[in-house]
Parts: sequence; structure tokens; C-alpha cells
Amino acid sequence: MTVIGTRLPRQEDPRLLRGRGRFGDDVNVPGQLHARIVRSPSAHGQIRELDISEARKAPGIAVVVAAGDLPEGMVIPVRLAIAGADLSAFLQPVLAGGIVRYVGEPLAVVVGEDPYACEDAAELVEIDIADQPPVLDASGAFDHGDQQHTAAELTRGYGNTDAAFAAAAQVVRIELAIGRHSGVPLEPRCLLAVPEPDRGALAIFGMTKVPVWNRDLLADLLGMDETLIRVHAIDAGGGFGVRGEFYPEDLLIPWLAMKTGRPVKWAEDRAEHLMAVNHSRQQYHRIAAAFDADGRILGLTDDIIQDNGAYCRTHGVAVPELTAAMLPGPYRVPAYRGRVRVVLTNKTPCGTYRAPGRFEGTAAREHLLDVAATQLGIDPVALRERNLLTRAEMPHERPISTLGTDLVLDTGDYPALLAAAVEKTGRLGYRAQAGARPGNGRRRGFGLAMFVEKSGLGPQETADVTVSRSGAVHVYSGGTSMGQGIETVLAQIAADALGADPRSVRVTAGDTAAQPFGAGSWASRSTVVGGSAVHQAAAAVRERAIELAARILEASAEDLDLTDGAVCVRGDPGVRLTLAEIARAAVPASRHLRQGEPAGLSARRRFEVSHMTYPYGVHAAVVEVDTGTGRVRVLRYLVAYEVGRAINPMLVEGQLRGGVAQGIGGALFEEFRYDEAGQPQAITFIEYRLPTAAEIPPVDVLLCQDAPSPGNPLGVMGAGEGGINAVGAAVANAVRDALGLAGGVGQLPLTPARVCALAQATGGDS
Repeated sequence: MTVIGTRLPRQEDPRLLRGRGRFGDDVNVPGQLHARIVRSPSAHGQIRELDISEARKAPGIAVVVAAGDLPEGMVIPVRLAIAGADLSAFLQPVLAGGIVRYVGEPLAVVVGEDPYACEDAAELVEIDIADQPPVLDASGAFDHGDQQHTAAELTRGYGNTDAAFAAAAQVVRIELAIGRHSGVPLEPRCLLAVPEPDRGALAIFGMTKVPVWNRDLLADLLGMDETLIRVHAIDAGGGFGVRGEFYPEDLLIPWLAMKTGRPVKWAEDRAEHLMAVNHSRQQYHRIAAAFDADGRILGLTDDIIQDNGAYCRTHGVAVPELTAAMLPGPYRVPAYRGRVRVVLTNKTPCGTYRAPGRFEGTAAREHLLDVAATQLGIDPVALRERNLLTRAEMPHERPISTLGTDLVLDTGDYPALLAAAVEKTGRLGYRAQAGARPGNGRRRGFGLAMFVEKSGLGPQETADVTVSRSGAVHVYSGGTSMGQGIETVLAQIAADALGADPRSVRVTAGDTAAQPFGAGSWASRSTVVGGSAVHQAAAAVRERAIELAARILEASAEDLDLTDGAVCVRGDPGVRLTLAEIARAAVPASRHLRQGEPAGLSARRRFEVSHMTYPYGVHAAVVEVDTGTGRVRVLRYLVAYEVGRAINPMLVEGQLRGGVAQGIGGALFEEFRYDEAGQPQAITFIEYRLPTAAEIPPVDVLLCQDAPSPGNPLGVMGAGEGGINAVGAAVANAVRDALGLAGGVGQLPLTPARVCALAQATGGDS
């Protein structure tokens, strides 16, 4: 049967839809304690006193700890180190002991028998902080960089941009600010640490994304052997880059469990999540392009300020590095220079959020191209067409590195995808709908944006595939299930290689005991790298099954084939052995095993990769702007996306549509704001405005499989971030078109107040 490329239902859905999922807060064990984090109420200041004595006396409280109770030097290290960026002075302590640097920074932990008792006791902690003026505006680094606290400065580029701009027939410049927002999983973070004092071991429930890395780091910080720590797989309700990184709580809760000898559970509430989990996106761009007389790009520059919040967490400066490295996108850019300054402010620290660095960079570049089209008198689509790299120029190597890998655009036909997207929007009536004039101060506009994504970051992923005596196929992956459908996709890959029914495949993802060498699910790598490891392991099991069957049937392996879960003799389908029968023949006492041959029908394979794959796409939007209220409605939306090869097209389309929904949030609604004292102004869903189903339009998807990646045996490219990458750009361009702006929109999200100001600048609501 055909398995890869089939729209199979998700294996995860029956348990999730029936309420049988196991999320972090669903896991409880007898005798567990509960933890409550005491957080800083001030954005910046010196701790004069932190009195925990009354909290320790509260009923039902087992222990209260502050920074002085922890081993010295406990800080959260960087997971994604960038060469040349020494961030050791900017790492976050597990508990603040001297200076607090943002509202929500952990100061102490209260542990007790009941979560409500812990919350009451936490109120008894007396905090005396000598407030200092907070730094809240990173954009000052443009003009007063010497007065800002810069953690790192990066430059990415090639060619002579000075000469390119000097030779230009026209130079176009804009400024664009991207608002601070982040991922909001269905379930906030939750962690349960269960000690086994007799063995000196520890079981962890709640770590997602990179469980092996988190396990190894935790072992180092606790001084334990990593094999004594087991991270169990759970459901997560989405990760989006923010959930599953190593936060202060990921050390505190296991440390407290080992200290008390009892299980300790911590579950953050939504307000905690919105003020303490990684924020993202906040960048300021001064971007410019040099064009010749025919509208061809000669050079591109971008001066970028990244507001990184108070510390550098596990991602280090990977997000702004990705912005700078990938900013040229799908275009032929002879000379490029991107400069990034990573500025620290007294806000929640930043990290990754779906399409980190690319959402921001795509918005800046694509908005610049629309403004340039106006100034050059060229249609925005035509301007892009004449500057796109062609299939003949692939692979296209840029002398830039990102995330430790050389940037080589591996395959693609960018002009063909743009043409297909334009044709589909025309056929579906996008332009006609955008050209309508509804009146009553409402204007419509059309916006388009192109982008290049990255996926499949290495260096490796490991997978085990085993066939049990029942004939079931078991896949043990280092990826994690965070709602993206990894269990279904890996089952399809294994089933395809083994000629088995995908319903017979059981996938275990994110359990460090089952797969101790996994690299996790992030950077759109689960299918590209994890799937390739499963493919190789399953192919090895297939080869072994045929070899064993040949011995049992006394036939030549060349005459055998494996289909429909059984090895058959070609031309004589009645002579067959099922996978279950072969697995039973591979037990240790079997006479079919040779001397010293390992028992079992299984294989472990490690797929290594030195370069990423680069999927690409086009977004198009039709919006309606109410110039009186500033409300923006997205009426239609299209994503055209090249995925190389879709293991399950239905899941890819779901990923793309979900990304659009989140992107609309960042383009129009979601924003973390602070007052002049550094107090967060968006810690509930009343202030932090997520889009609902009412704000999400029908999303048309044009899924293309015309450029298989040469970098992996499946030909696949990642799909997790293509739906969100260009939403900010497409919506901004559509609003600009609706309002008839000569310049850019200036800032995302396009809130009603900002849209009203733009409308007034163009002559009111006529």
C-alpha cells in the first residue's frame, strides 16, 4: 500500500479527542508536594531584604528556599551558542540574589502539601527592593549605542555594499518595529520531579522539545549520572519554541525533589506564563535597498536592534543571528550587510517563537520591497519576479553561516511558485475582492510576500525501530510530540519502509529511557532529520527481516520482497512469513540465529546532516480596514508552500493554517506592553489579545512538491514554520495598499490606534 504521501488520520487524535491525553498537569503521584515561585514585583533594583521566615512557619509548608540556599554559581547556560558571542556575563541565575532585572524574575520557592497553602505562604515572603530606573526602550541603541547595555553585536554579509549603494539609480529606506509577543500553548509549563532515594534516581514529567539535552544539563547541575534521570514523554498542547527550553524552574523543581526526598510538582498559571516564559520578536529595523534603473537589487543593508529582555537564556543570540543571516531571502542580492545589536532591557528575557528571526526579517524585507515598488513605479509582483533567484542558480551558496552551518539554498524554483500563487489568487478572486469599495470609511487592500524558511537543523537524530513478537512495529524517536503530528508522520515513514500497515506502528517520542540519544523537536527538524533516522532504521529492519526469512524459507534473499507486513517469494505469494513470525524466529534461543548474532528484529540508526534544507513560500492577503475605528479584518488568505515531499499532506496543510492563525495574532493583536516602571501590562487574555476563530479567515493552501530536498533520503523539507513566516509582511503590505500609503506602516502589530493614525495621515476616512 502507498503510505508516504497519504492523507491518513492522526494517530494522536483518538486519545486527545476522547480526553485521554496525558498532559503535564494530568500527572500526579502519591505523596507529592507542590511548589509556588515567588517572583520579583520590580523591574530593576537591588534586593535589600528577602525575608522568608514567616513563610516557613506557615501551615503545611515543607521548605522555602532563596538564592542563598542553592549551590553557588547556578545559572542557565546557552544551548545554541553562536561563535564569537560570549554571553557568560548575561546568563540568568536560577534565583536572583542581589539585583532583580525584570518583573517576574524568580526570587524564592515555597514548597508544601497543598498548592493553595503554598500560594498563601508565598504572600508572606517580605520583599524589600531599592528600585532603580528601568531600561525599557532598546531602540535608543540606534543613536545612543554607547548608553545601552549591549550583550552582543553580530554582522552577517558579503560583497561591497558601499559600492552598490554608490552606484544605485535609487535607494529606498524604511524603518519597521516588530512588537514583542510570544507563543501561548494550550497548557502552560508544568513539571513533576519524582525522586527514587534508594537508587539516587529521578523521574521527570513535563520537559518537552529537547528532553535529552535538558536531562544532560540537569544531570550536570545536580552532579548526577545522566542515566539515573528519566524524562517521560507527555502531551504538550503546542510548544511553538517557548515550551520545553530549560528555565530556572527546570532546575529548581528537581533540586527540591532531591532535597526533600519527595515528589515535587509545579504548574504555572497563565499570568505567570505571560510574564515569565520566553518572549520573542521585538526588533527594530532600519533597512535599505539599492536598485539599478531597471529595478534590480544591487545591495541590501539592515541595521537591527534586538530587544532581548533582561538576560540571554538558552537560545543565546540565535534569533537575531537568524534574522541577519536569512534576510536576503529568495532574491538575487549581489551585496549584503546585516548588523545586529542585542540590547538588554528590564523586561522578560526573549527566546524563540515559531519562525524565530524570520517572521521579523521577512516583514522588514518584504515591506521594503512594496515601498520600493511604489517609489520605482513597478508592480510589486513584477519587482519580485525580476529579482528572484531562478532554478538554474540552484544550489545557491551565500558566504554566510547561521546556527553553525553554511547557508546553501539547496533547491527550488522561486519564480514558478510565485507565478502559481499569483494565478491562484486571481482565479479565487483575491484581486477583485481587494478592489471592491465597500464605503462607510472602509477600504480594502491586497498584500503579497515571499520568503525562504530553514528546516532540518542537525547535526543528528537517532531512531530505533523494533518489530515485536506480535508483529507490531515500535519506533523510538528522539523527537517530541507537541501537537505537530510526529507520531503519525514517523509511523507512516516506518510503515512505508517495512511494507506494513501504519496502524500497526507504535511511536514513542520524547522518552529519554527509550531513546537516550535524541536531539529533540525544534527548528522544523522532526520530519527532515528525525524522519530520515526512522527511515534508515526501518530500512535496516527490512533488510534483516528479508535476510532471516531467506534462512527460514531456504530461499535467496534476492527472490524475496516485503509487502503488506510479510516477506513473500516473488511469483509465489503463498510462500510467506509475516513480520510477527520472523520476529519470533529472532528470539535468543532460535536455531535461525548464527553464532554470536544479536537477537531481535530491530535496528538503531543515526542520521547526520551538515546543512539545513530551505523550503520557501508565498503569502497573500486581502484585508478590509475601517478607517474610523482602526479595525483590520483579514478577509482572505493564501499560503503557497514548497515542501519537497509531503509525508502526510493533510498534516502539512494543518501546520500551515495554524501558523497563519498565530501570524495574524502577531500582525494585528498580540503585544506585550510595559508601563514606565517596567510593569507588564498584558498578563491576562483581556490585555494580551489572541485571535479567535472570528478573526481567522478561510486559508487557501497551495501545497507544492516540485523541489525535493537533495539533503535527505526522503526529499522532505520542514513545514512547521512556513505558515507564520510571512504573515506580518503580507498583512502589513495589504494594509498599506488599502490606505494608499507612500511609505511603510512603521510598526507591528497594526492595532486600531496605529491604524487610525496611519489613516489620518492619508486624509481621514474618505
